[in-house]
Amino acid sequence: MKNRNLHNAKHAKNDEFYTQLTDIEKELSHYRKHFKNKTVLCNCDDPRVSNFFHFFSYNFERLGLKKLITTCYCNDQPDLFSKNDRDEAIYLEYDGAKDGDRIPNPKDIGIKYLKGNGDFRSDECIELLKQADIVVTNPPFSLFREYVAQLMEYEKKFLIIGNPNAVTYKEIFPLVKDGKLWVGNKSMGTDMLFDLPIDFAKELAATKKEGSGYKIIDGVIKGRAFAIWFTNLPHKKRNEELVLTKRYRGNEGNYPKYDNYNAIEVSKVINIPKDYKGVMGVPISFLDKYNPNQFEIVKFRHGDNDKDLSINSKCPYFRILIRHKAN
Repeated sequence: MKNRNLHNAKHAKNDEFYTQLTDIEKELSHYRKHFKNKTVLCNCDDPRVSNFFHFFSYNFERLGLKKLITTCYCNDQPDLFSKNDRDEAIYLEYDGAKDGDRIPNPKDIGIKYLKGNGDFRSDECIELLKQADIVVTNPPFSLFREYVAQLMEYEKKFLIIGNPNAVTYKEIFPLVKDGKLWVGNKSMGTDMLFDLPIDFAKELAATKKEGSGYKIIDGVIKGRAFAIWFTNLPHKKRNEELVLTKRYRGNEGNYPKYDNYNAIEVSKVINIPKDYKGVMGVPISFLDKYNPNQFEIVKFRHGDNDKDLSINSKCPYFRILIRHKAN
């Protein structure tokens, strides 16, 4: 059943988005110091199209990596550098170029066949996970909860892509609250463009309007999706203080109180009052600016009656309840 579910997820349209190299380069530039002498695992990556493999193999020496492991779910062309007709899952191991030119080539890469189909939850893939220090990939959005749960179980450092709404999942938000997972450097307010399989790109162009599910860049159809990076690796932005200019005192009318919780509604992060000492409800986009040294997360979404927060019997979109930390 698990294998079939994974197979379905890997072929679901929303899971056929391949991360662009430029997006990987931009985000990874903020974490370079974390990778020295580390083994990196990319365990949701078809090496035919994996820009994660491309990035780490071509930057292996610059990052000072110890080893790169990439696992591939079943496909009929598992070799990045040549075509074949095998229908087997593989994994690649790379520990640096052997000829000194810092450019990976086929003889530098150990291509090995898995006994199973490359399901990240399989025993053999878990054994590879145990070897890794940091996991970096774009897992299937449909399996995000399960994927993160596995990372937590094996206490791995990670940098992965997911839907921003994942922070609202009952399995994910407690990790955010407890400081076990946070938003990466990329802003939550911008979408991402992804490379697509040719057939899917044609389908989008035929059934969707440009600007909704896709954009055309230099004549190439790119999938468009709201996506952000999730990580437990420290980065500079996480410790930046959010500069606040608004005051509560004298402007109480602009901050209505909830019907079912002793807190005020703050509809925009920019409007968080710097002088309010109680609990405030803010949009989930707050996590883009969340500095754990400046704010405390109290709870998510529900009031004292375990129902959605409401104002005059109307419920705003999901709110995170926060308060200033005492100096």
